[in-house]
Amino acid sequence: MSPEKIWLAIGFSAQALFSARFLVQWIASEKAGRSVVPVAFWVLSVFGGALLLAYAVYRRDPVFILGQGAGLVIYGRNLYLIYREKRALREAGRG
Repeated sequence: MSPEKIWLAIGFSAQALFSARFLVQWIASEKAGRSVVPVAFWVLSVFGGALLLAYAVYRRDPVFILGQGAGLVIYGRNLYLIYREKRALREAGRG
């Protein structure tokens, strides 16, 4: 398989991961009866965003690179905040 076809497959796979996060969020919200953003949304955002960033770098698309790079910072920060909150709740329970 040519490198071009491999990168095209990576690009489509990345977009599928990135898009799946909306389905996960919608299902979680429907189950809760309110708008919620599950951790899986942010995990899919990180993995999909990282693969899309790799694809953008391969394509040498500065607009796409900037957008995905900035998004990864936001997704990572949200995962960190979730982790920090869960850790604080665990520690409070031990007190």
